[in-house]
Amino acid sequence: MRWDELRNTDEQGSASAPALFGASAVTRTFDTPEFRGITFHEVRARSLVNRVPGASRMPFAWTVNPYRGCSHACVYCFARKTHGYLDLDTGVGFDTQIVVKVNAPELLRKELSSPRWQGQHIAMGTNVDCYQRAEGRYRLMPGILTALRDHAHPFSVLTKGTLILRDLDLLRSAAAVTDVGVNVSVGFTDEELWRTVEPGTPAPQRRLEVIRRLAEHGIPCGVLMAPVIPFLGDSPAQLRTTVRAIAAAGATSVTPLALHLRPGAREWFFHWLRRHHPGLVRHYEALYSDGAYAPRWYQRRITRQVHELAAEYGVGPTGPAQARRITDGHAAATREPEPRERAGENRCTQLTLL
Repeated sequence: MRWDELRNTDEQGSASAPALFGASAVTRTFDTPEFRGITFHEVRARSLVNRVPGASRMPFAWTVNPYRGCSHACVYCFARKTHGYLDLDTGVGFDTQIVVKVNAPELLRKELSSPRWQGQHIAMGTNVDCYQRAEGRYRLMPGILTALRDHAHPFSVLTKGTLILRDLDLLRSAAAVTDVGVNVSVGFTDEELWRTVEPGTPAPQRRLEVIRRLAEHGIPCGVLMAPVIPFLGDSPAQLRTTVRAIAAAGATSVTPLALHLRPGAREWFFHWLRRHHPGLVRHYEALYSDGAYAPRWYQRRITRQVHELAAEYGVGPTGPAQARRITDGHAAATREPEPRERAGENRCTQLTLL
């Protein structure tokens, strides 16, 4: 695998930084039920805070990813292509070959202390989930959250993992000194669909319980309703069921995102589709004939439907870069919406999160 040769690149593809990892890596396997079939590659990263490419649609500029690869095994995950940069398989290999940046907490603390760092918002969980199963063993996030808190640095976390509940106290203490955004991804509540599309993730009902627990501890939590999967999870009845469950869990916002299929993810998703829903292949080929994203009319339709349902059930949309300061539970539940939140209630465009 190409540890030493892998480098950060700019938009033109030219090398802009030293190699990402040291030349050596320790490979481990654990014969326990939760890790059976998974190989961990422990590396010492040379950088941790990553700049988002300028052409990205993301509303943030910097990310932190302590892991590469993800045992959630979501068939649609857009990060699959990044495994190819390491000469690792982007299909099953992405799900079972996990790169662990074992020095992530100490490296983040060093980078945040650099006089060149200007304190911009850092997003986590936007590439692969920082609360995937590996985190239960390696426990990198407590050190990362502590470093961010100690520097009063604004950040957000997006996850499908229930392990975030382990770090409730750290989230609260960080929010006492900076802005913290917490969001859980729940694209649908259909358990049959979940078992085949997101086989390594906690069930949707368990993620909804995470939202409830966060709210009980005074931590407002938004929901990224993603992906909305065409023909399988986008009927009016399915959207209503999902939004109703999100609202009942106490989410402060819901942001729908239609499925997108970038190179790497597209091939693996179609492999899954041919196996599980062969009759839909031609429909997907037509819907995604112009590229990675569903047509604008489809995105707008889904967004409009979800926002109408959210308004019906008393949940608002969220805007880009919107983080909520964690307060006590009563204040979080009774606060008045800010003007930009009220103004955004009827927007019918595809929104991004964090």
